[in-house]
Order: sequence, then structure tokens, then C-alpha cells
Amino acid sequence: MEVHQAGSPRDVARLEARLQAATRAYERDRYPEALSNLRELARAYPAVLSVRELYGLTLYRVGRWREAARELRQVAELSGSVDQHPVIADCERALGNHGAVTELWAELRQAGAGSDVLTEGRLVMAGSLADRGRIAEAIGLLQPAAARAIRKPLERHLRQWYALADLYERAGDVPRARELFRKVVEADPELSDAAERLTALR
Repeated sequence: MEVHQAGSPRDVARLEARLQAATRAYERDRYPEALSNLRELARAYPAVLSVRELYGLTLYRVGRWREAARELRQVAELSGSVDQHPVIADCERALGNHGAVTELWAELRQAGAGSDVLTEGRLVMAGSLADRGRIAEAIGLLQPAAARAIRKPLERHLRQWYALADLYERAGDVPRARELFRKVVEADPELSDAAERLTALR
């Protein structure tokens, strides 16, 4: 945390306390509460990236896509990190800016992001393609990663299987959709509505 940029020791202590309170509220899904703290902190300490990042993520959680994208883009520019590119891309997707989603996905791939971040970006890009009716391309994007044999699937694997199952169902390929929803349910019966969707396809 760049709290040294907050100024005096008293300012640093005040920033740490308020940021911790905002973080607790965010982690407990109390986003309006987190937002009220973070709005003031972001204005008072614009150089503290941890504040700006959490502020941007909270804006995203409450559906303020344009503001969230603007805040997180500034964090990305200042930090050089692509970790929040999937969130920025999802904001742009919600705003209908599919060209920006494509650009962010390209940047993410070129940056050599970690598996979790890359998976999130891939899911957003696939969703953007599907939004435009390009279901076959969306399937093509997710299918290679989802087709790998995995003994102990992680959440990122399950989310890709779920998204791909949804795409197959939309494309009319019920057997493949059923197979993937079954894989999700076997690994985590509580994930989203996978169990209900599997039942509906029987």
C-alpha cells in the first residue's frame, strides 16, 4: 500500500483506518457503505493506487460502469498492471463498447497475465462476442481451455465450463451443453444455477 503518499503520520493512520473499514464493507458486499468512504478517500489521496483500485471495483459492483472503467484505467496506467483489465472490459461490454473489449483482451494476452486474470478476460471477450450474435466465435474462444482434462478443477475451470455450456445451449447443441453442465455440477453443485439448468436439459 502506498500510504506514505498520504503525508503526515496522522494522515497515514487515518487513511489506513478508513481504507480498512472500506475493505471490510466491500468484502461483506456492503458496497454503498464502502463507496461513501472510498469516494472521499480517492479525492483526498488520488496518488494512493490501492484506494483508487478499490474505489473502481466498488463502482463496478454497484453498476456504475463508466466511472468504474475510468477509475480502473487510471490505476492501470499508473501501475502498469493489467490485473483489472477484465473488469474494465466488462464495464465496456456493459456500455456496448465492444471494440474496447477486443482491445483490452489483446493487451491482456500480450502482457502474459496470470491464469486467473486471463480466464476472466477470456470470459468477458466470449460474452462480448455472444452479445453480438457471434456464438460460434465465442465457443471457439472458450472451447480449447475448457476441453482440457483436469483432475481437480478450480473455480476458473468451472466458470469456463459453465459459460461454454451456456453457449452450446444457445447454439442448439444440447448434448454438449448437458455434458458441461454435468461436469460443473459434479465438481460444485452450488455453482450458480448449473444444477437447475442441467435438470432443464434432461
